[in-house]
Amino acid sequence: MTISPIARGAAGNDTETRRRRKISKGLQSGKGPGNGKALKNGRYRWTPYVFLLPALVLELVVHFGPMLAGLAMSAMKLTQYQLAQWWQAPFTGADNYKAVLDFDQPVGTSLLSSFLVTLGFTSVVLAVSWSMGLAAAVSLQHTRRGTGILRTLFLIPYALPAFAAVITWRFLLQRDNGMLNHILVDQLGVLDSNAFFLIGSNSFWSQCVVAIWRLWPFAFLMIMAGLQSIPDEVYEASSLDGAGPWRQLREITLPMLAPVNQVLLLVMFLWTFKEFETPYVLFGGSAPKEARLLSVEIYQNSFVTWNFGLGSAMSVLLLLFLLLVTGTYLAVTRRRASLYEA
Repeated sequence: MTISPIARGAAGNDTETRRRRKISKGLQSGKGPGNGKALKNGRYRWTPYVFLLPALVLELVVHFGPMLAGLAMSAMKLTQYQLAQWWQAPFTGADNYKAVLDFDQPVGTSLLSSFLVTLGFTSVVLAVSWSMGLAAAVSLQHTRRGTGILRTLFLIPYALPAFAAVITWRFLLQRDNGMLNHILVDQLGVLDSNAFFLIGSNSFWSQCVVAIWRLWPFAFLMIMAGLQSIPDEVYEASSLDGAGPWRQLREITLPMLAPVNQVLLLVMFLWTFKEFETPYVLFGGSAPKEARLLSVEIYQNSFVTWNFGLGSAMSVLLLLFLLLVTGTYLAVTRRRASLYEA
């Protein structure tokens, strides 16, 4: 009896299918060809940890090591005289924390003032940067002629090195030979005389402007990436229903950007609250009282007055505050997400 080519092909396909199923079951059970030996030697099981090992070592050396050293120094009376052998400095327990939290003393008063300045600075920078990033991203959401050039131009402040950007702003804000005073006084006649932008109450707003200029492109980039996941059909359907741009922003864009904004606002808050590069470069290492952030206060106590114990205690308190805010923020957003899903 002869077998037709079609039947022979079907039988061959069945045999191949059974062979593949057998190999698949063997791989899943660890009995495939060479698989049992690999699992027995632990090659596949330990491979991910081997790749993660360099990152874990660097994390321990770069972050956790100095963090533990700072925690230890916060419980010591450590000055420049004991710096060479800081581990032998006198142990003071919680005295440094009591000193920085005593708001009747100069150290505590200065810390409280810098904390309030940092809160105001963070609120202004965060609100304006996020609003500017949202407005720019929504405006350039749809591809038109010239949108690629505008997107690139908007990202330039974020791509520039921080020190180069802030030094440029420092030259612009100089009282005697700064370009801003030249434009406002000589060209436009808005001011009668050159203003002091880097001292007094103006220093706070100058610092905010520089920080906003550096940060808002990051918000623009993240929001723009989030907008790419919103289908155009949603906007087209809402337009057919009579929804205008503001209603689309309120009822479509913002709700669908909620996951992106939750992470974005938290990251921007952490970055801004511990900002150090901007005030350090803008004011030359010693910021005015009206613009002294917590990071500058810690720097002054640690590396100017050489009281590393007080500076370390302030750093630990700053870390605890940021952890508290982060934990509360994540708990609130998670609760809102669960209520929305329910």
